[in-house]
Amino acid sequence: MAWHELGASFRHVHRAGMALALAALCAGCFQPLYSEGTVAPGGPAVRDAFKSIEVKQIDAVPNTAEARLAVQLRNDLLFNFTGGGSSDSPTHELIVKISGARTAVTVDRDTKLPSNELFSLRTTYTLTEIASKKVVATGRAVANVSYDDVNQQRFARISGMYDAERRATKVLADNITSRLASYFVGGG
Repeated sequence: MAWHELGASFRHVHRAGMALALAALCAGCFQPLYSEGTVAPGGPAVRDAFKSIEVKQIDAVPNTAEARLAVQLRNDLLFNFTGGGSSDSPTHELIVKISGARTAVTVDRDTKLPSNELFSLRTTYTLTEIASKKVVATGRAVANVSYDDVNQQRFARISGMYDAERRATKVLADNITSRLASYFVGGG
């Protein structure tokens, strides 16, 4: 082995060692967002803060697709906040409003039926501190999901539509959960 090859090999080993040392030093700096410990100094853990959020019923016209989506979105939020467990006594309340729309993206020339549709679900939410009635966080979230109806079967189209709606509510619930987590991490 030539001297220049040995020097290059040493440099690679040295760089790898430095990278590992740097990673070991930074390992204590990172903490999982939903861990048991507190994220903000002196504040509750994000998991505990989520358990103290009361998710209000989402208003929607009864017996409509929006009513079904309102229940699905509320259930997804409750699961994200509590993990399926019980909630603590509420310190915050979350009010969510939704609206949805469907758009035919492509239409089959022969049958004049849509072959690809886009479902858009929009939400606005407000997180209020119960004790002071102060609005502490607000926001909007939008989820756009598409679904295909390639074979023009009615049941397949309806099933695809329901699946797209479920995906949209899950995306929105995760989006709202992430935004509220950033609020609590920031010392909220």
